[in-house]
Amino acid sequence: MNANTIYLALFLYFIVGSIIARQARSRLGSDVNDFFLANRSLGGIVAALTYSATTYSAFMLVGLAGFTYIGGVGALGFELIYLSGLVLVAFFGPRFWLVGKKYNYLTPTEMLGDRYQSKAVAIVSAAAAVIFLIPYSAVQLIGIGALLEGISGGAIPYLAGVGIAAVIAVYWTWSGGLKAVAWTDSLQAAVMITVAVLSVIFIVYRGFGGFGGMFSQLETHYPSWLAVPGPGFFNVHAFVGLTLPWFFFSLSNPQVSQRLFMPRNLGQMRIMVMGFLIFGFIYTIVSILWGFSARLLLPDLAAADSATPVLLSLNIVPSIIALLVMLGISAAAISTVNSIILSLSSMVCRDIFKNVAVEADENRELLIGKVFVPLFTVFIFVFATYRLDLIAALSVASSAGLLVMVPALIGCFYWKRGTAPAVLVSVIAGGLLATILQFSGLRPLGMWPGVWSGITAVILFIGVSLVTIPPLQKAEEFIGYVQDELNRRRVI
Repeated sequence: MNANTIYLALFLYFIVGSIIARQARSRLGSDVNDFFLANRSLGGIVAALTYSATTYSAFMLVGLAGFTYIGGVGALGFELIYLSGLVLVAFFGPRFWLVGKKYNYLTPTEMLGDRYQSKAVAIVSAAAAVIFLIPYSAVQLIGIGALLEGISGGAIPYLAGVGIAAVIAVYWTWSGGLKAVAWTDSLQAAVMITVAVLSVIFIVYRGFGGFGGMFSQLETHYPSWLAVPGPGFFNVHAFVGLTLPWFFFSLSNPQVSQRLFMPRNLGQMRIMVMGFLIFGFIYTIVSILWGFSARLLLPDLAAADSATPVLLSLNIVPSIIALLVMLGISAAAISTVNSIILSLSSMVCRDIFKNVAVEADENRELLIGKVFVPLFTVFIFVFATYRLDLIAALSVASSAGLLVMVPALIGCFYWKRGTAPAVLVSVIAGGLLATILQFSGLRPLGMWPGVWSGITAVILFIGVSLVTIPPLQKAEEFIGYVQDELNRRRVI
């Protein structure tokens, strides 16, 4: 595809998104809740679209398609495990929303610090989120850079694609905070799902004469791709290692769990959950079909993550559809990046700056948060320049590190005996273990880093809690309030 055409499409996309972001800014208040949480006033449809756009990133049409290319139908099981994790949102979402509204929490890590009555818990949890989300954000820019380079036949340099995506993300985030992110996410989610469905229909019918023809060819040439465990990639240890962090993604990743504070009311939260479920199922099926199509049409690719860019460059895909798919994938990745930047900036200003500064009024908090928006973008850009391979695996690796926060989050609502030292030990030790195993390539007993970090965090959180003193007064107040409100509202 012609590089000038791609640049023009990206420019028009940036202009439309910027108009939306500026409109959001005109309705923006002057405090941190407005900038980072849209004043907790999102309607269900917008909440569903921003939740979907934030969650489904370059990972899907690039990473998940790549997993399908090398691992077959196991990739579908892997992603459906994530989708089934939506039960956690249905269950914990009302609880997050209730305490967020009562105690005016800005971030999930602030909630941890208050519940366990420890500034150190808030600071360490926020720092862990920064450490593990920077690589995950970089994955999104890597996906865009590789996509633009591949679809243009190398005419658009990789770093140019990464830079364009970074500029768009930081400008929209800076322009209007969460409200701008949510409104641009709504545009991006609509683009993502529309072009994804259109593209797979074109590929399946123009390439194979229909779905029956595609699956007939798979049965003939790649039967193991339609069977479990498949051609070898998705063995038991790999499947569990990948899916365990993914199942808890909605709790462990703060850019996602922070969105549980944002709906206008619990009724709008239900709409958010249902909308995301529908969006996620459609997008998953499309990504799997995309990967299968690439396996049949491009059987000898050296890198699985190149399946989507190379597939888009084939004559089988009309240029306009390929261009729209490129925009859809870029939209998915940019929405994830700007949501993470916003979430990390809010944690820095609320959980780190506020807890260490001598003077930390709301104006200073907001200023610090805004300053870190471009700073985090620079960090993410630098990380992306290393161009690490296998987008899906890198995404799950970040989630393996964040998994260590899940025991403390569940303990917030269900275990009065949980303590601050237990949170600190489980997050630090579990995070270090995940990092060491990931970088060393070690798999003790064949189990992946996410399994070991999760087991370690659970054991340490329970064990240390049992030998340290819990903040019982706060625990009883916190858990009692949630239970009373749920009973009164007749929520599960």
